Amino acid sequence: MIVLVLNCGSSSLKYQVLDMKSEKEFDLLAKGLVERIGEKMGALTHRVPGQDKHVVEMPIPDHTVGIKAVLELLVSKEHGVLESLSQIDAVGHRVAHGGEYFKGSAFVDAKAYEEIEKLCVLAPLHNPANLLGVKAVNELMPGTPNVTVFDTAFHQTVPDYAYTYAIPYEYYKKYAVRRYGFHGTSHKFVAARGAEFAGIDLENSRIITCHLGNGSSISAVKDGRCIDTSMGFTPQEGVPMGTRSGSIDTTIIPFLAAKENMTPAQMEKMLNKQSGLLGISGVSSDCRDIEEAAKAGNPRASLALNILCYSIKKYIGAYSAALGGVDLIVFTGGIGENSAPTRRDSCDGLEYLGIKIDNEINDATHGKDTIISTPDSKVKVCVIATNEELMIARDTMNIVKNLKK
Repeated sequence: MIVLVLNCGSSSLKYQVLDMKSEKEFDLLAKGLVERIGEKMGALTHRVPGQDKHVVEMPIPDHTVGIKAVLELLVSKEHGVLESLSQIDAVGHRVAHGGEYFKGSAFVDAKAYEEIEKLCVLAPLHNPANLLGVKAVNELMPGTPNVTVFDTAFHQTVPDYAYTYAIPYEYYKKYAVRRYGFHGTSHKFVAARGAEFAGIDLENSRIITCHLGNGSSISAVKDGRCIDTSMGFTPQEGVPMGTRSGSIDTTIIPFLAAKENMTPAQMEKMLNKQSGLLGISGVSSDCRDIEEAAKAGNPRASLALNILCYSIKKYIGAYSAALGGVDLIVFTGGIGENSAPTRRDSCDGLEYLGIKIDNEINDATHGKDTIISTPDSKVKVCVIATNEELMIARDTMNIVKNLKK
C-alpha cells in the first residue's frame, strides 16, 4: 500500500511517500518540505533516496497549491516516483489535537471532520492548518481515503487524577480544560521501538520516553500505555524548551503583566516565543549553539543547559515513582538523539535507580538506535531515532485495510 503522509503547519508542510508492504517492511519513495506558504515566494524541497535534492521556488499562496505542486513532482518524469496519482492508496495526516473525542487515529468522514473543526478552539494554530491538508487532498484527489493521526491520542490512557488540574472542576466540564499532552505519535513509536531494541516486553514494561527538541515532552509508559506526560492543556507546560518557558508559577504572569504593562497576547508571546533556552541563554533557541557558547565560557548558556537537564532529571525521578520503577529510558528528538551532554547530565545522579551510562558509547552516539547504558545497569537507557511519519503511515495502512474488510 502506498501512503502519502502530510504534516501541515500554518505556513509549511512536510511530506513523505512510503510503500508500506507491512508494519515493519516499507520503502521510503520520497520526502520533502514546502515552506513559506502564503508569502510572496515559497519553496519546495523534494528528495528521492539516491538522488540530489530538487528545489523549486514559486509562489505558494495556500496549502492546496503547495500540495498540488508536491503531487505534480511525485509523477513528473524527471523527479517522480509514481506513474500516476492513482497509485496512492491513502493519505495520512498529522493532526495536533484530538481532544477527548479521538482516542486513536481515525478515518476522515463528515463526522470526524466536524469534530476536528470543533477542536480548533483548543489548537487554533495547528488544527486549522491540518484541516487545510485534508481539504486539499479531497479537492485534488477525490475519493482517496484520508486518515488523521493525533498528537494527543496516545495520552488518552492517562488517568483522571493525572490529567485533571486542581482548579474549579466546572472549567473542565465547560471548556475541557485538562492535561492532553502532545508528541504522542513520537512517544508511542519510540516506546515500542525502544522496548523491541532493548529486548524488553512492551506489554510488561515501565518506560520513560524523553522527546527532546525545540519542543520537549516526557512520558511515563506502563505496559505500552501512557499514564502521564509533561505537556498539558497546551505544549507550553513541562520542561524548558527552545523558546517555551515550561512549567512556572502562574502568579508570575499577572505580576509581570502589571510591571511591564503587557497584554495577554504579549504575555503569551513572551512565554512561548521568548523564553526557555533562548530566554535564559540570550544566545539561541538551538541547543547546539548553546552548547558551543557554554564551551566558550558563557555562564548563561551553561545555566540554560543545567536548568534543562535538571528538569529532565526531575521528571525521570517523578515518573519512576509513578511507574513503580523503571526498566527503560528512551531519548529521542533533535536534542535527545544528538546531544550526548544532555543525555549524560540528565542521568547523572540517578545511580540510585540503577542507571549507569557508558560515557564512551554515549559520546559516540548521534541520531541512531543505540543502547548507551552499561551492561550491568539495572535500567537500560537507549537512543531511538523517532519516525512519526512511519507511525502515521502504519496507522493509515491499518485503518484503510480494515475499511475494506
